[in-house]
Amino acid sequence: MPKNDNSSVLYRKYRPSIWSEVIGQDHVVSVLVGSIEQKRLSHAYLFSGSRGTGKTSIARIFARALGVSENDIYEIDAASNRGIDDIREIRDGVNVLPFESPYKVYIVDEAHMLTKDAFNALLKTLEEPPAHALFILATTETDKIPETVISRCQVFSFKKPNREILKNHIIQVAKKEGYSLETGVADLIALLGDGSFRDTLGILQKVTGISQDKKISIKEVEDITGAPKGALAEDFLDALKNREKDKALSIISKVVEGNISVKTFIALVLEKARTLLIENSANKDNKINSKVLLELIKAYDATGRSYIESLSLEIAVIDICG
Repeated sequence: MPKNDNSSVLYRKYRPSIWSEVIGQDHVVSVLVGSIEQKRLSHAYLFSGSRGTGKTSIARIFARALGVSENDIYEIDAASNRGIDDIREIRDGVNVLPFESPYKVYIVDEAHMLTKDAFNALLKTLEEPPAHALFILATTETDKIPETVISRCQVFSFKKPNREILKNHIIQVAKKEGYSLETGVADLIALLGDGSFRDTLGILQKVTGISQDKKISIKEVEDITGAPKGALAEDFLDALKNREKDKALSIISKVVEGNISVKTFIALVLEKARTLLIENSANKDNKINSKVLLELIKAYDATGRSYIESLSLEIAVIDICG
């Protein structure tokens, strides 16, 4: 990672700047590197994936690997520059030769936010781009990109980093910053990061910001982030095992009253339930079985789609406890 970046913002300080620093997107990197080596470039790319997976970082690395200087890289945030006039400005400038590079690279972040008219204007440029122009569209919502635009792009799907990748990244960054982590801290932060490098390092940033001794405990993470306490998840699982519906519903109420994310709470419960299931798979009397896990998984997937955040988990409790 960058050795000369003294920024205190961790996700910027440890943002990858060369291919070898990219984590978890080998399938994207290998194709892009190969296209440069073989000089088989597309004029338009679509980088699709959830937030914080490295789409814009890899777009910048790709541009620099093509020998494009900062003066010829144009970044547009479509969330705030989404209209036809903004795209017309690009369309008018795209025909002007690069200042000092072989290409002009346009990186359009949050591309799905463009208006219909803006997409139509962009489409005309993508259909007949000048030889020196290269577009990289980044989006978290591919389904909102018109098919006519997608068909003119080389599409790359970015993977969400799994918990193990995030955990190892947290441990490495904490070590470089001079912090030691209590057992379980990296796991909890990785869980809270929810598949986003940016969010994960943002959480680590919060926690390190209040540490007095550079030793991070699970309690500090729970207190600073509002994460559900492990004991609460264990009590909830005990209630499910004993089919104590009222107790389980009471714990959900505590989660809601404590302004704890219900989805994060379910994720923590699932982790503990999965461990119990695996450890006691041979025990026929084990009351945490695959049916319980399936109900919790359904609740996790449904959380956030209901007007009442806790409703799907409450329904799961009723179904499990009978």
